[in-house]
Amino acid sequence: MKQFKGRVITPGEVTAEAVVTTEGFNTLASFQNALQFGDKEVKCGDQNNKDLYGKSMLGKALCLPQTIGSTTGGLVLYCACALEKNPACMLFSNPIDSLAAAGAVLADVWVDGVTMPVVDSLGEEFLNYVKDGMKVTIKADGVVEVD
Repeated sequence: MKQFKGRVITPGEVTAEAVVTTEGFNTLASFQNALQFGDKEVKCGDQNNKDLYGKSMLGKALCLPQTIGSTTGGLVLYCACALEKNPACMLFSNPIDSLAAAGAVLADVWVDGVTMPVVDSLGEEFLNYVKDGMKVTIKADGVVEVD
């Protein structure tokens, strides 16, 4: 097991299986099939993300460097949480951008019964270490344990 310390954006404790991308995460393209077309497995629909395309994100520890793409990114994250089609958590190796942060914070404040802890600034070593299928645990203080 290895530990990484990041900054808590939205609080919570969770353990989930990792899905990992080393590429920028296009929030709109990734969640579009789930939010518009009813994909119940919430498979990543971004054909440009070779790491995640076609993989389920529902209930997973989504490990990524940063989000990219449209200014709708925050709204998409909020809607994914409101419709219970969200990852278990989002773990950023880089500092989170303001749009993704806004979506995560709004979901944390406005969506009852759904939590999606978000931790950023985990560092490049985190993203190099974590692999698909590894067990990831987030602690309340922003410590992330990877088994």
